[in-house]
Amino acid sequence: MPQSVLIVLAVGCYAGAFGTLVAGLRARLPIAQSERWSTLIATLAVVLHAVALWQAAWTAQGVDLGLFNAVSLFGWLMALMVVAAALRTPVQSLGLVVFPLAALGIVLAALWGVPRTSLIPIGAPVDIHVISSVLAYAVLGLASAQALLLAWQERSLRQRRASSVLGLLPPLQNMEALLFQLLGSGFALLSVSLLSGWLFVDNLLAQDLAHKTILSILAWVVFAALLQGRMRYGWRGRTAIRWTLAGFALLALAYVGTKIVLELILGR
Repeated sequence: MPQSVLIVLAVGCYAGAFGTLVAGLRARLPIAQSERWSTLIATLAVVLHAVALWQAAWTAQGVDLGLFNAVSLFGWLMALMVVAAALRTPVQSLGLVVFPLAALGIVLAALWGVPRTSLIPIGAPVDIHVISSVLAYAVLGLASAQALLLAWQERSLRQRRASSVLGLLPPLQNMEALLFQLLGSGFALLSVSLLSGWLFVDNLLAQDLAHKTILSILAWVVFAALLQGRMRYGWRGRTAIRWTLAGFALLALAYVGTKIVLELILGR
């Protein structure tokens, strides 16, 4: 199937999954039914997105993880995790944030993605660093989406403002527990990413890698402090939300910010 057709179908399915969730919020569908249909439609979107991403990024010489392919990959992974987790845990509410981002990622890759001559070689041990890095960004991206939903939910409850969105969200305590589960998993993956980078990547402090390395380490410190604060002092609520978003902002600057400078500004 042509890549353009795959992209249009994937975007349409992401929009359908998002719209089905919104229909549940507006009481046009029962919440349980909207979540079930949204998961089914999103599953199709994820499959179509995967095929389009494979065609765009994977070659016999290596993997093209230029800026827009990387953004598309992160969006796909986040959507995949939401769909997979929805089979066991009520996390469909994350689709309100993740599905539009995944659709945006595949559109950006289609419109502005340019094939790169510098490819990431396929084969261990570099694979360990690449895979753990991509998974860390995706999981911590999900944690940030969860933090945004948690912030909105907490604010609505504080102001005693009724909203149909609250009916789609699990109880506040469950939302917070899921946030820290995502943070714990993402922190572990980020630790593996940094360690494998130190072991297998030549000169992490080279000119084109220094900012990425330093910002990633700062993000690791922020997430480590947050998890330690949770265990020792019971940090939660607004404190957890702010630290989560701050850590992910550093991580986004580390990868996406560096990519923007190197590829779009310096043309490397």
